[in-house]
Amino acid sequence: MKITFHGAAGTTTGSQHLLEVNGQRILLDCGLYQGRRAESFERNRHFPFEPATVDSMVLSHAHIDHSGNLPNLVKQGFKGNIYSTDATRDLCSIMLPDSAHIQESDATWLNRKHRKADEPLHEPIYTRIDAEKCLRSFVTVGYGRPMLIGDGVTLTFIDAGHILGSAQVILDIRDFDSGKKHRLLFSGDIGRPKSDLLNPPTPSEDVDLVIMECTYGGRQHELDMASDEHICRIINKARQRNGKLLIPAFAVERTQQLLYALNKLQEQECFPPMPIILDSPLAVSATEIFRLHPECFNDEVYRFLFEKRNPFGFDGLRFVREVSESKAINNIREPAIIIAASGMCESGRILHHLRNNISKPETTVLFVGYCAENTLGWKLRNGHKTVRILGDEFPVQAQIEILDSYSGHADHDELLAWHGNVTGAKHQTWLVHGEQESAQALQSALAQQHPAGKIEVARLGQSVLI
Repeated sequence: MKITFHGAAGTTTGSQHLLEVNGQRILLDCGLYQGRRAESFERNRHFPFEPATVDSMVLSHAHIDHSGNLPNLVKQGFKGNIYSTDATRDLCSIMLPDSAHIQESDATWLNRKHRKADEPLHEPIYTRIDAEKCLRSFVTVGYGRPMLIGDGVTLTFIDAGHILGSAQVILDIRDFDSGKKHRLLFSGDIGRPKSDLLNPPTPSEDVDLVIMECTYGGRQHELDMASDEHICRIINKARQRNGKLLIPAFAVERTQQLLYALNKLQEQECFPPMPIILDSPLAVSATEIFRLHPECFNDEVYRFLFEKRNPFGFDGLRFVREVSESKAINNIREPAIIIAASGMCESGRILHHLRNNISKPETTVLFVGYCAENTLGWKLRNGHKTVRILGDEFPVQAQIEILDSYSGHADHDELLAWHGNVTGAKHQTWLVHGEQESAQALQSALAQQHPAGKIEVARLGQSVLI
């Protein structure tokens, strides 16, 4: 049996891990790599393996850094099943076409310049048609329902508590060559034990091999109890400056988490009435899907849904889909809260709002989630004085705020607790989906916590034989 780490090794994006056992190849995740534009394009366009030779694919959750290159995989010859939970498939049905639309729009914009310079035209990695065809390959599996997906390999999804439908992947493997049995646990992205919306991650049992994310290794989130007070303070300070509060947020999970929080805070009269605008067609569609999957909610949100009202809708909230409506937001002169994708500020309508407001001292930009290195969001979070937005340089004069307690990722101590709750020998653990500093911090802590097992930071392209 062999595992090769083809993505999210030494970084947080482009999750792809290839398992080879009993003459078959099973791909765990197929995410888009996000970073410097030219490097990202090449890495996403060309797979380090032949897609047609992959027999089946298992998807942990719908975030684009885990699912976003699936249409390209199918386009290049993959013909197997894509296994996911029901909610993950529903989210992919809007997220993958949206990813394709962004690529098509980027290509159109770039080709205007290329034609003038008589340069080769740029083609998107995949189109909306490719995304639609990819969705035909999905096979959905409920939590806790084992399914045979290959010779000697049984898949079981358990709740990861990260986003709607997110799963930890358990593979029970009988290796025909060695005669050994293994239980491999791929964490996907690990949620927090006390999510505002979702159930906590389900503990797994009798595991001997672990592929574990480490996004927040070495870092702690703010105390949950302080997050509501913190966001109230940020909103009221933005009102006092008579400026807009821009919140770059992933269309899936973070946006719904924010809407639920703002719903409750408005009910508590934390801040005076003001326009709250969700300017993201994808986030609007995702919010509708959330209401279709109450099985994923924790007890509080479940009761809120059935005993009170829609957790994700309230007075003063405005959903914006049309481009003309989005442009009209620039004409608002009163304080307003504007939530728009993407969370890392690499695409989507948030770019236009930042372009129009980042150089205004009265503007506040609130980050509520992780930003990968070298993304625009990462630069703003890390205090860059000037940034490039849609081809032009802008001085950063807006107030930058960070509230990581809204993160859907477990922090350092929560990651340690997650690993500690996994029972079994855990002979080997490979750390993925984290920058080097985070991975090394968690490796050191896990080595002390679990000295009986080998803890290793996975390297891009590394293959390990079991």
